[in-house]
Amino acid sequence: MPNPSSATSGPLVVALLYNGLCTFEFGIIAEIFGLARPEMGPDWYRFASCPVDDGPLRAHGGFTLVADGTPDLIERADIIVVPGWKGAGTPVPEQLCQRLRQAHARGARLASICSGAFVLAANGLLDGGSATTHWRYASELRRRYPKIDVDDTSLYRDHDRIFTSAGSAAGIDLMIEIVRRDFGAAAANSVARRLVMPAHRAGGQAQFLERPVPQRKSSEIAPLLDRLRASLQTRWTVEEMATECSMSLRTFLRRFTEATGTSPGEWLTEERVAWAKQLLCQHRLNMDDIAETVGFGSAHTLRHHFRRQMGISPTEYRARFIAEPA
Repeated sequence: MPNPSSATSGPLVVALLYNGLCTFEFGIIAEIFGLARPEMGPDWYRFASCPVDDGPLRAHGGFTLVADGTPDLIERADIIVVPGWKGAGTPVPEQLCQRLRQAHARGARLASICSGAFVLAANGLLDGGSATTHWRYASELRRRYPKIDVDDTSLYRDHDRIFTSAGSAAGIDLMIEIVRRDFGAAAANSVARRLVMPAHRAGGQAQFLERPVPQRKSSEIAPLLDRLRASLQTRWTVEEMATECSMSLRTFLRRFTEATGTSPGEWLTEERVAWAKQLLCQHRLNMDDIAETVGFGSAHTLRHHFRRQMGISPTEYRARFIAEPA
C-alpha cells in the first residue's frame, strides 16, 4: 500500500475516490491538504486518496483515473473527506458505511462537501445531530434521513466530529475551518491567501443571496450611491436622498429598488457592514470608533447589524480573519 508523503508527520487526511468523482470537490481537498507547504513546518497534514469502487474510475470531465491507495487507508486516517457523491438516490455501499463508522469510533473526523453528506448520513452517525448540504439537495436529505436536523442555509455545520458543507465553494470554507481548528487563524489565513481568496467565511453564513443581483447597468441613482459611499457616517434620511436625486419620495423609492434590489436603509446597512469588515481586518480600532466611522453610531448597533448579516460578532470576525503579525 502506498504511504502518504513522509515529508510531514501531521494528521493524515484521506479523500475518497469513487466512480463519477466530483473533480472540483476532490481538487479542493487535494489543494488544501495535499499541496506541499514547507512554511507550515513538519507537523503539517499528510494526504492520501483511496478508492471506494473498483478502478479505473470515471471522473467528471471525461477522463478516468487509477488510485494509488486502497480502502485500508481509511483505517489509518485522522480525517476522512467525501468529495461529493454520485447522486442523492445512489446507495452507499454498506462496507463503506461500516469502515466510516469504525473510523469515527476510534476518533477520526469525517467531513463532506456538497452531496457527500448523503454518504455520512447513510452510516447513521448524523442521526440526532445537524448537517447541511447544497440547498438543492436539502429537502431530499431531510426526506431520506428524518432523524437528521438538516440546515439548508448554513455554509457548513459540525456535529460530534462530523463536518458537512454546502455547495462546492463552501467546501473550501469548511476545509480552511478545519485548518483553523488544527493550526490556528494565522495558518488558516495563510492557506486562504495562497488560494487567492478572502479570509474564510464562518459556517453560519447563508449559502446564497436571497436577493438577485440587479440587472440595470446604469441608473440616475448611481451618483447618489457614490455620494452615500463617500459619506456613510452621515445620517441620511430617505427624504434627503430623494431631494438629492430631484425626485418625489415615491418615485425615488421605486427607482432605488430598481437600481439596487433593496431599500435605501438596507443598502446603507450593507455598505456600513462592508466598511466595518475592512476596518476590522486592517486596523486595531476599538468597536466604538469603528461604529462611529462607518455610521452606526454605537458599538451596540454595529454588533446587531454585523451579526444579522454575517452570522458572527465583529469581535469573532476580527479574531478569526486577521492573521497574527509575524
